[in-house]
Amino acid sequence: MKKIILTIALFVFTAAMLKADTISIKHFIVKENPFAQHEIAIVAADTSDQIQDKVNGKFAFTINGFENELTFQRGVAYYPHKIEKSAFMYVKHKNESGTHSTLYYIYKHGDKLSPLHVSWMWLVAIPLIIVFAGYLFKRFIIIAVVVLIIFVYFNHQNGLSIPTFFESIFDGLKHAITG
Repeated sequence: MKKIILTIALFVFTAAMLKADTISIKHFIVKENPFAQHEIAIVAADTSDQIQDKVNGKFAFTINGFENELTFQRGVAYYPHKIEKSAFMYVKHKNESGTHSTLYYIYKHGDKLSPLHVSWMWLVAIPLIIVFAGYLFKRFIIIAVVVLIIFVYFNHQNGLSIPTFFESIFDGLKHAITG
C-alpha cells in the first residue's frame, strides 16, 4: 500500500513540476543582433521590457507572413535572415494564451539597424489626420490626397502591405479592448 501511495505522490509531484515549467512568450522586443551585421534578435520580455531569461527552446513565429521556428536561449532568439534595406517587420507569435503581434520599422543607416516600434494608433491617426486636414481646408484636398497616396506608397515599398496594415490595427484594437 505504501508503494502505491508513494508512486501516486511521485506522479502528482512530477506533473506539477512539468506544468510549472511551461513558459510562454506573451511580449517580445525586436533588437539589433549584436553578433551579426544586418540581422535582428527577438527578445522575450515581460511588460516592463525586462528579458525573460527562463525562455529556452523552439517557438513558432510568423515574420512578414512567413513561418519561422526560432530557437530561444536565455530569452533571446536570432532571426537568421539579413536585412538589406529599411523595411517594416510584422512579428507575430501564437501560443496558448492567444496571439501576440508587433509591428516594427527596421531603419537601416550605414551598418546599423534601429528597430522602431510602430503603434497601431499611429497607423490609424496619420491617415485620419490627413483626411481631416483635407476636409477642413477644402483648398488643400488635392494636397491631402497626394500626401495620403505617398503614405500608402511608402508603406507598400517598405514591406507593409494593406492586409498587414489592417491586421496590425485590428490586433492593436483587440489587445486594447481585452487588456
